[in-house]
Amino acid sequence: MADLKMPEINYVMIAGNLTKDPVFRTTTNGTPVVNFTIASNRKFKDSVNNWQEDVCFVGIVAWNKLAESCKDRLKKGYAVLVDGELQSRMWKVDEGSNRSIVEIKARRIQFLNKRVRINEHGAEEEESSVFFDEDGIDFTEDRFDKFLTHDEAQLLNGSNNSNHKDKNINH
Repeated sequence: MADLKMPEINYVMIAGNLTKDPVFRTTTNGTPVVNFTIASNRKFKDSVNNWQEDVCFVGIVAWNKLAESCKDRLKKGYAVLVDGELQSRMWKVDEGSNRSIVEIKARRIQFLNKRVRINEHGAEEEESSVFFDEDGIDFTEDRFDKFLTHDEAQLLNGSNNSNHKDKNINH
């Protein structure tokens, strides 16, 4: 019998809201890093057909240019879509015992909250959600919301008025 090799796949995609402001720092050699935790909700029907909600808290770490892009764009409560890989790390605490954590090392983060910016004429404009990868590349045109229907886009933008047209959503 031939030896079968399991594929080495480590891929995670999750959406959620930040539970507190991100912590940005630089390592001793000057590498930027940001850590934050998101809460991701899951709704399901229980055995008696009542809707229940379960919350999963997940730690996220981003490095280099991706960390820098998170620095000024994220705050407590902001929504993000993260894709990356699971990583575990272990360290010793002061008492001498070992601690460990499993977290997501982000490859790409889409900032889902709209940002208001001032254009060259001094007027306020809303920016679309922005998608950055670990090299700091802006993938704004590669965002997932371009695949949404008009109604789904309105839900994402917080609009309940079906006659409202959002100039930032391209179909």
